[in-house]
Amino acid sequence: MILREVRDDDLDVFFEHWTDPESNRMAAFTAENPNDREAFDARWARLRANDEITNRTIEADGVVVGVISSWTQDGDREITYWLGREHWGKGLATRALTEFLDIETARPLYGVAAADNAGSLRVLEKCGFERVGESKGFANARGEEIDELILRLA
Repeated sequence: MILREVRDDDLDVFFEHWTDPESNRMAAFTAENPNDREAFDARWARLRANDEITNRTIEADGVVVGVISSWTQDGDREITYWLGREHWGKGLATRALTEFLDIETARPLYGVAAADNAGSLRVLEKCGFERVGESKGFANARGEEIDELILRLA
């Protein structure tokens, strides 16, 4: 598995992942309309143009399996990742985050996940993140406010 710079041709794969209904439900905090390709492309243009955001494509055996990113929000450095559902349960997210932590060296580093997203919470905790809080947020993918957990890597 490798982490590399995002290329234009990765975006089609990211969009496939982004539009998967089950992935959206699990991630919960998603775009209002994940099927809007124009909004998706505009979002990625902004993300890639911002030097404060670190984006890496996750590639395994020559296949794009997902993306991992970090950015600053409200003064805190945060991470996020998204893998295609067909790649869940293979340890790829844990491996990607472990490698990404060598690239993203800011600490503390935060990760936020829906409280019922056991897979994402497990990945964060395997990589040393500890639960430090909880909140509620509106989950576009579920159409309601849900519980979220906040984790920190010191």
